[in-house]
Amino acid sequence: MHTTAKISKPAESTRADQFIPVRKEDLFSALIKQGDLADPAQRELFWRFARTLRTIVHYEYSETLDRLRDDYYYFDPEVAGHAAADRAKSEFAYDDLIRSLDKVLKDANFEELPHEDVADAHRKRTVPVEVKAEHDDFREVRFYKRGHHVEQLEVSEWFGLRQREVEIEVFDDIVLLVAMKTRAEIGSRRELRILKRRKIVLGSVLLKYFRNIACGDLYALFPNARVVMSNFDKAFLGVPAIAGGIPILLKLYATISVLFLVAGIYFGGSGSVADADMKTALAALMGIVALGGFAVRQWLKYQHQTLKYHMELAENIYFRNVNNNSGIFDYLIATAEDQGSKEAALAYHFINRAEPTPTAGEIAARIEAWLAKSFGVSLDFNIAHALETLNRFGLVRRDGERLFVPPLEPAIAQLHRVWNNFFKR
Repeated sequence: MHTTAKISKPAESTRADQFIPVRKEDLFSALIKQGDLADPAQRELFWRFARTLRTIVHYEYSETLDRLRDDYYYFDPEVAGHAAADRAKSEFAYDDLIRSLDKVLKDANFEELPHEDVADAHRKRTVPVEVKAEHDDFREVRFYKRGHHVEQLEVSEWFGLRQREVEIEVFDDIVLLVAMKTRAEIGSRRELRILKRRKIVLGSVLLKYFRNIACGDLYALFPNARVVMSNFDKAFLGVPAIAGGIPILLKLYATISVLFLVAGIYFGGSGSVADADMKTALAALMGIVALGGFAVRQWLKYQHQTLKYHMELAENIYFRNVNNNSGIFDYLIATAEDQGSKEAALAYHFINRAEPTPTAGEIAARIEAWLAKSFGVSLDFNIAHALETLNRFGLVRRDGERLFVPPLEPAIAQLHRVWNNFFKR
């Protein structure tokens, strides 16, 4: 019976995401229409504020993008640059790469998945295929996820005679970082041969970006993932093999001694062979051939089933792979910029329009309620990151727990000063 492990409800296993899945233009248009900005002049000022804010955030992240590219040069599997770096420089670049990438991912509202959660999700896999993957084969493995939703999956049971639906949790975005071991960290020649056969560059860092991955399919994303037969499939192939092989073995047991006797005489031993013994020996020989043919047939069935599962695994991952290695940086930087500017603009607007002056918690609650009402989006608004951005640009002031921001025209003038100061350094 092929079935699916029961999936816990996402509401019970995960908290709300911080990712804002609304296009910036739609978000700001809704703010203008529903945010008491009836005056056309105020609407234009808000658009200018939002555009200037986004431009500054984009410029800030351009330095991060350059640093990511420079650090990744030594670990990019598509170039041989890492081979020319000394150990100290390579270690520094690796630490800086991990630190910068981790910050950009969190700015883009990705959340790192602990290894225990990945292993727990694997136990909730939604297909009968078993996938093996070992963390210890690598220097470091990190999973980052963003967004999730629930999908209905129809599962076949009892050889297709019964169908039932299950709910599965699906991650909207997954970023996987896999750091390969260096030559000095590999302890056996066998491991080295396996890595070379897989065309894996020692000391490289693999970056993979996937979309719409079921929580139980995370192991399938590992470079060393391999399909293994489930207990059901082993029984499905093994029981007929045993049942078919036992009668042949019983016949061989009764005749094998005669076969050895005839073979011995044939190859120079003393004595003669009776016709009955010759017939018995031939029967034993045919039994051995039949047993060998049966074993080969069962082995081919096993290989066919394994190949089928490998194809299912490859197809499942192939169509969900969005980007790889250095190509990921541009996308991540863009989405980090987008999230950061939307968070800051939302926080500024709601603080500016609030009466009386609000606290951070009140602003976060109002933004979450507005997003739920306007776009049907439920999230945990990242107010800390939004206020950090506004504070960095001199756009928010605190009086105890209360928050204050300047009106739009002074706020735009302040952003212009921030922009001009970039070029005075």
